[in-house]
Amino acid sequence: MSDTEQQKALFLQSKQGEFAVGLHSIPKPGNDEVLIKVYSAALNPVDYKIQEYGMFVENYPAVIGEDIAGTVVEVGEGVSNFVEGDKVFTHGDFSNNRAAFQQFTLGVVDFTAKIPDNLGYDDTATIPLAFDTASTGLYNDNKYGFGLTPPWVLHGIGKYSATPIIILGGASAVGSYVIQLASLSGFTPVITTASLTHEEYLKSLGATHVLDRHVSASALQNFLSTHHLTTIKFVYDAISLPETQQVGWSLLSPGGRLVTTLPVLVKEEERKERRAITTFGSPYVDENKELCRGSRGMISEWLEKGIIKPLKYEVLPNGLEGIIEGLERLKKGQVSGKKLVAHPQDTK
Repeated sequence: MSDTEQQKALFLQSKQGEFAVGLHSIPKPGNDEVLIKVYSAALNPVDYKIQEYGMFVENYPAVIGEDIAGTVVEVGEGVSNFVEGDKVFTHGDFSNNRAAFQQFTLGVVDFTAKIPDNLGYDDTATIPLAFDTASTGLYNDNKYGFGLTPPWVLHGIGKYSATPIIILGGASAVGSYVIQLASLSGFTPVITTASLTHEEYLKSLGATHVLDRHVSASALQNFLSTHHLTTIKFVYDAISLPETQQVGWSLLSPGGRLVTTLPVLVKEEERKERRAITTFGSPYVDENKELCRGSRGMISEWLEKGIIKPLKYEVLPNGLEGIIEGLERLKKGQVSGKKLVAHPQDTK
């Protein structure tokens, strides 16, 4: 494709401004990049937070979005593991040429994977950000996680057998992948909180116990005592509101760790025998590059075998325009147990 070709993209026009569809040049892939025709782009809460709070993005107008699935239409220098026509999914970045909400975007090959034949674009668009946030929280060993051994390395599968884990917000996108990865790592029991309408689904992902999301800390403690679970070393809070962080913190045993997806609110003076860690799911920060590169080496096979399952989703109408209303629904808490997916090629 020539540098002068144009595409449609959804722009955040200014910091804390409004979204609008406009024209954007189609980028050329550089070293270790592929150009992807985007068929599916999934929405995440961080997308409306970028608009609302002006976070992560410095240059405007900006194209955002991190969950991408499509077809490779051009490969850059040094790319040997992808060819034109490959169906792929990738984790976008906070830059206009690598973001999701447009018709063509660049994918970094280290953080890109092939879509297996049993899945489609919409399925795999639900994976990148939520999966990477789940995996960094569990397996990052230097800043953003528990520091556990990931299941894609030798002897990683089943390593934490008979170790309990609590996942607050199991029906969230991140929580759903934490459940799956924790199960793959051997954790048992895998205890999660969620709306009980999702109980059967979450158990199909690997949860052993699903408790009502409004359960109190004391009721959770009683549950743990009844099941003779006296030592809780790992709590992953996929919701991370003040009340859930407090619940998660109260359940930890000495030496235990709480991972949150939003800034930690636990007071510093309370962190004597326990640790609270805020994870960050971007593969582009130095602390996560090796970890996320490693997961891409296995994820296509796991998806093909059903070891890891993509999330439920709803397709938004009107292409890129539909993202605007979808983000409003996310902001108002009107989406539960599924991801919203847009089709950029359907933009009129």
